[in-house]
Amino acid sequence: MMLSNCARAAIAALLICVAGQPLNAEPIAERTAPCLACHSESGQSETAGVPSLGGQPAPYLLIQLYLFRERQRAAPEKKDDPLIQVMTEMTRGLSDDDLRNFSDYLAKLPAPKPPDDTGDAARMQAARTLITQNRCNSCHGLDLGGRDNIPRIADQREDYLVKTLRDYKSNARHGYDGVMAEVLAPVTDQQIVELAYYIARFR
Repeated sequence: MMLSNCARAAIAALLICVAGQPLNAEPIAERTAPCLACHSESGQSETAGVPSLGGQPAPYLLIQLYLFRERQRAAPEKKDDPLIQVMTEMTRGLSDDDLRNFSDYLAKLPAPKPPDDTGDAARMQAARTLITQNRCNSCHGLDLGGRDNIPRIADQREDYLVKTLRDYKSNARHGYDGVMAEVLAPVTDQQIVELAYYIARFR
């Protein structure tokens, strides 16, 4: 699979940083520039398949960066995913302190805003029921804003939500304790699509 323009740009930016001065000598804003080239400095991703990082809890970001660095973020059959490859390369060689500094900095990005499109009322209501039935708001919060090691999902990219929920259901992406796979076991693919539709337009 070919790398996206975003992925190529991120790798190029990383190589430029590495070729210059030692990473630990750079201000954190400069060090995160390759990250924000894809994820966006506004906190709201405009790149297909790339999640928004704005409003994410720092502990959640720290764990994800650690999993990427340790090559534990994806199941073996997903190791050739271009985005997984990029993130694995971006985090390679980062120290634990680096990971903490990155996660603390990125957590301060503004939370993404819901789109102007408020969505189809019937679909939104049906998905709202699914949210309650499947206890999404029990862990992610009534505002779906996340906490600690649980991510903010409100107003996340719809395409990313669909892919992530499918990956959790198929166990291509592992949760911390299997809860996500358990919760999604009875959820149909069409319901995943509806959940993503609602969450991406959450108000």
